[in-house]
Amino acid sequence: MSSHRPPQDVQEAADRARRWIGEGHAGEGFTDTGRRRASQLAEGEAVSTDVVRKMDQYFSRHESDRDAEGFSRGGDGFPSPGRVAWDAWGGDAGRRWARTVLDKEDR
Repeated sequence: MSSHRPPQDVQEAADRARRWIGEGHAGEGFTDTGRRRASQLAEGEAVSTDVVRKMDQYFSRHESDRDAEGFSRGGDGFPSPGRVAWDAWGGDAGRRWARTVLDKEDR
């Protein structure tokens, strides 16, 4: 099975999420899976293609979170729990990276 090391920008987003989690911004519904993913990506651990596929699925399901209050820097309530979760999965960089990895794997 292939493994894929997350690039620096994915690591940085996940590390930012870990800081926000520590500061209490994740909200009560934040999952252990999100915490594990943030740690895994922030540490630059190689992940399986299956994990990358789960990342891609996460971003597809949560695309609408980007329009919610507190998602964007400078907005009221920033960072919202949705933004914390988005970055825990690698943020915008994670979404791009997951798509690139899967496009290559599917060829």
